[in-house]
Amino acid sequence: QVQLVESGGALVQAGGSLRLSCAASGLTFSLNTMAWFRQAPGKEREFVGAITRRGGGTDYADSVKGRFTISRDNAKDTVYLQMNSLKPEDTAVYYCAVTSTPWRLLEVNTYNYWGQGTQVTVSS
Repeated sequence: QVQLVESGGALVQAGGSLRLSCAASGLTFSLNTMAWFRQAPGKEREFVGAITRRGGGTDYADSVKGRFTISRDNAKDTVYLQMNSLKPEDTAVYYCAVTSTPWRLLEVNTYNYWGQGTQVTVSS
């Protein structure tokens, strides 16, 4: 079955950096769009960014543009989220997700499978 396993979450000071990883199995990774979402306590899950099958296209939430970068390694079935200039408001559980469709990428319901999440905490 499809499994997505995130790693790399940590406690970091504001202005710092983290790189999250999401290892996928049980699917043909290179045929799927991958995305990152996040969910802070008491808030809805929100789109962070997505990357197309071959990595040629990316999209980001306005709140992270210029600070976060998504990349993927199709040889390793892994997607990454490089997070720089972190802010306290970036604190959340970060989830990776996969979809076989190339549209409506900002919507939670577009995605077929989700990881268990990894906690990112940014202290001020």
